[in-house]
Amino acid sequence: MNKNRIGINLLLWTDCPDEKTVPIIEKVSELGFGYVELAIYDQSEETALFLGRKFDDLGLKRTSVSTCSENESLIAQDASVRRNGIDVLKRKLDRAAAMGCSILAGPLHSPLGSFSGTGPTEDEYRRGADAMREVALHAEKNGVKLALEAVNRFECYLINCMEQAADFVRRVDHPSCRLMYDTFHANIEEKSILDALTSVKDILIHFHISENDRSTPGKGLINWEETFDAVDQIGYEGPLVIEAFGSALPNLAAATRIWRRMYQTEDQLAAEGLLFIREQLAKRGLTH
Repeated sequence: MNKNRIGINLLLWTDCPDEKTVPIIEKVSELGFGYVELAIYDQSEETALFLGRKFDDLGLKRTSVSTCSENESLIAQDASVRRNGIDVLKRKLDRAAAMGCSILAGPLHSPLGSFSGTGPTEDEYRRGADAMREVALHAEKNGVKLALEAVNRFECYLINCMEQAADFVRRVDHPSCRLMYDTFHANIEEKSILDALTSVKDILIHFHISENDRSTPGKGLINWEETFDAVDQIGYEGPLVIEAFGSALPNLAAATRIWRRMYQTEDQLAAEGLLFIREQLAKRGLTH
């Protein structure tokens, strides 16, 4: 198995990985990535098992991401909505396990783009944590870990920063529920990169490398020197996954509000992003 811990999310090319995605997966391997990350939504078990075998053949480790809709919200007042959300997440964990994913990451705690008009309530945190604990028990059975994501205030109101994410994970209080850090969201919400990462180093298992405009890492305004210094200082050794979104995917463009092309080609972004991360890790003597 490839020991390389640098990955890339297939959302750069496709929002629905399936059998037709094989040439892209092979390209990711040829470029030199150790991880591939894929979105989990409606894939069949057969498709999931097929992709898992392909990843094994190529020696690629994998992580997965997903979101939830309003009728799947774990913080909803309606118990039937919360039950639906729990069941949907359990099915996604089953698919993640079939693909051999070690992690299911993302804002699984609450729906994106859905706002109450006020800040989060104690009842919402309590309901969400209770529901997520049941999901975490299922994750443990599947050998997959949840990595919950803090998302900026313009997309989510429940969990915006590492402090809130850590509080939620500790409320869940299960070893299969941990959190992730995303440089795009942190660039909006955090006051100190080092303080944010230091505060969660004991529960941090996943890391998204994403530029401030969601384009090629290293070509924008993210403070990468401080970011990788912090990665070094806290001793984070998990996956470092590029998250950039393809502008040619209508459903994804509508969700991410990306309407213009900010890179030459998807392959160029992937290759340059990989080189950039390798250089940053090498400067600090870190494994890549």
